[in-house]
Amino acid sequence: MPRPQPSPRRSPDHAWLITGPLALLAVVMSTALGLIDGQEAGRVARDAGSELFFALVLLAVMVAVAIPNLHFVIRRQAFVLTLTEISLVLALFYFRPLTVVVIATLAALVTQIRRRVGPAKLWFNVAKEAAATSLAGLVLYAFPPIEGVGPGTWGILFAVVSTHTLVGLAAVIGVITIVQGSQAGLEVVRTAAPTLVTAAINVSLGLVVLIALETTWWAIVLVVVLTGALGLVYRSYAQFFRQHRTLADMYDLTRAMSESGQDGTLADSLLGRVRVLMQAEYATLWLPAQGRHPEVLLTARVDDPGLLDLARTPAVARARAIKAKKTVAVGSRLGGDEELRTGLREADGVKDVIVVPLRSGQAVIGSLEVVNRLGETSHFMPGDVPIFETIAAHAAIALENSRLVDRLRYDAYHDGLTALPNRKRVLGALEEAVQVCAPDEVVAVLLFDVDALRQVNESLGHAAGDRVLVEVAARLRSSSPSAALVGRIGGDEFVVTLRAESAEAALALATELREQTHDQMVFGALTLDVDTAVGVAIHPEHGSDPATLVQRAGLAATAAKSMPGSVQLFNPGLESRSVRRLGLAGDLSRALDNDELKVYFQPKVTLDDRRLVGVECLARWEHPAHGAVSPEDFVAVAEHTGQLGRLTESVLREGLRRSREWSDPDHPLAVAVNLSARTLTDPYFPARVQELLAEFKVAPELLTFEIKEAGVLDGTDRPMPTLRRLRDIGVRLSVDDFGTGYSSLSYLRRLPVHEVKVDRSFVQGMATDPGDLAIVNAVVTLSQQFGLTVVAEGVESELTLELLQDIGCQIGQGFLFSRPLPYERLEAWFGAQSESDLSLASDVRRLRAVP
Repeated sequence: MPRPQPSPRRSPDHAWLITGPLALLAVVMSTALGLIDGQEAGRVARDAGSELFFALVLLAVMVAVAIPNLHFVIRRQAFVLTLTEISLVLALFYFRPLTVVVIATLAALVTQIRRRVGPAKLWFNVAKEAAATSLAGLVLYAFPPIEGVGPGTWGILFAVVSTHTLVGLAAVIGVITIVQGSQAGLEVVRTAAPTLVTAAINVSLGLVVLIALETTWWAIVLVVVLTGALGLVYRSYAQFFRQHRTLADMYDLTRAMSESGQDGTLADSLLGRVRVLMQAEYATLWLPAQGRHPEVLLTARVDDPGLLDLARTPAVARARAIKAKKTVAVGSRLGGDEELRTGLREADGVKDVIVVPLRSGQAVIGSLEVVNRLGETSHFMPGDVPIFETIAAHAAIALENSRLVDRLRYDAYHDGLTALPNRKRVLGALEEAVQVCAPDEVVAVLLFDVDALRQVNESLGHAAGDRVLVEVAARLRSSSPSAALVGRIGGDEFVVTLRAESAEAALALATELREQTHDQMVFGALTLDVDTAVGVAIHPEHGSDPATLVQRAGLAATAAKSMPGSVQLFNPGLESRSVRRLGLAGDLSRALDNDELKVYFQPKVTLDDRRLVGVECLARWEHPAHGAVSPEDFVAVAEHTGQLGRLTESVLREGLRRSREWSDPDHPLAVAVNLSARTLTDPYFPARVQELLAEFKVAPELLTFEIKEAGVLDGTDRPMPTLRRLRDIGVRLSVDDFGTGYSSLSYLRRLPVHEVKVDRSFVQGMATDPGDLAIVNAVVTLSQQFGLTVVAEGVESELTLELLQDIGCQIGQGFLFSRPLPYERLEAWFGAQSESDLSLASDVRRLRAVP
């Protein structure tokens, strides 16, 4: 149901639409009263002099009883309850109606002038009093003449004075409706009951006074005493009423602030109630910008249902309160120095203001302000200041609690390090996105996995790792489209979610963002080359559940780490492979316990005479249910389940055992074993190698460890201690898959390695791609200048062999010479080679490990 719009406020000059008819009515009815003949029964006959004297006394009494005793406010208008009805009862009994009209009109004029009201309100009140009293006089003539002070007289005077009260109330309702709208008029109607009840009580008291005076004129003394006592009672009641109302309003305000602080509507609940409680035209809340919170400037105005982004508070008053951390109150009843009064005069339409600083401990977090007490003659009093300060104290606590709740809510949905949305927030946003997806678009999830973060943490400390994450977050945030949501969902995982036209568009964006974020990061004297692998999953093709989409994007990111370009779109094969790996964890442990893993040996030969110089030991696993398991799969399972050390030692033991058992003492079998980068962080590994060499009685120079380029050339000195200890033992070290990373050849000079293995992707492309040929040529030439042996992987054709011979590569490995073989077949292969090459010299044997 639409909310009714408030009636527009009109200028006070529109009150003349009521004042004019009232004045005309008063003139007409007063003329009628003057024309009515006859002697009023029951009235005291006096000469002109005495009647004038008593008329002046009555005028003084009517002015005196017009002093307000009980106030209430309807929007901008202030209303009062007085003792006027008592004097009116006596006047109508003792004086002619026309005389009463004149006296009441003069009393109203004097009272309004004394209150210093505006012209429109002054003449309205005068016309209202004249019209109401004139009509009351005519009603009095309509009844039989008054005789005595019996019940008949009571009824007549009650009806006459009630007519006066109802006419005045009707006039007030009319003028409020015209000036402020029908809603304000209805508010006056709803609050009229206390006025009517009080008028009836006053009439009854007036009748009691009349009976006393008719009994004896000495009753005047008692009437004066009673009037004074009644005035004190009225004032006491008024004070009690104000205090009760203030306490009730304070309770409602505190409760409302407590409830609204949880849902972010505190300002709405606070300002409207503060304005009503303080009977102010404006109530303003000002909070300076703080952290991620912008500046707040909101004002509740009496005529507006909503909040305005303006303030009528003089700037000097607010600045003084904030600087001094004290309440500033300025106005005709509040005082204030000359600077504040000047600021008040310069602020058009502002008659008084109170500004209270909002405190949180010793700090000032803002200010609460009220401007202009409602009613033309009303002002803020000194007693209002402590009430407002109490309100401000409650408001400050509520604001701090609200900000605390907001901060807790923010922390619950954001990452503390990067300030990006966390997993919970990302999943919530994805939930909303997939529910309203257009037919011609997809919801894309791009998961960025930061490479080598663990190495940074271990070698440079977690502070450096945090700086890397913050930098990656900043680059993603600045490079992503404005409609994208960028979040951090794990230690080294970031997510970008957005709507895209297609999977191809999502992949293109992922590639672009990866290039934007891939750049060197400088930390003091150290420069790190940080890269990311990106997995992409899209809705609805890859799932409709947010958690599933993120999980599948993570699978794609894991697969992307081993792919050129490092961007991978999810496909069902990745999930089946991941599930398969998870199921292999327990089976791998049993396979290691039962020696079910086999070691195959792939020969390394010299390229000029094809002489065997060593073998690479390769683990193979034939699973009873899954068949042959890829080494990449079970090595990954071993790394993530803590079984990598057992796997490495199992292969190393088999390699050393076969080296010891090798049948040709003139050509000892050199073996190469692959090492994971994680093994280089194990400080006990070199000692274990030394123990195994002694156990199998194998010379250290016959053992080569091959470490992938990303593990040994990670831009830090993290692997250096283990590499040096292995070198000191006498084993040989090789950098495997060289060329697939971003390392410089010159960096090899810093490492204690002996060999470089060129990655098979370059070797196999030499015959067809001049670029690959140039890369291999450069690696061979520079490595030889550094005194390193070069091994070419993936030699599968005679043409490739001839090209490698031409550029001076010494050793090769590939299917052209032999596939990986079990040990028994290796011996047969070697025997066949030896028989065919008896004339060849026999001693070149150098092995290096290449990641």
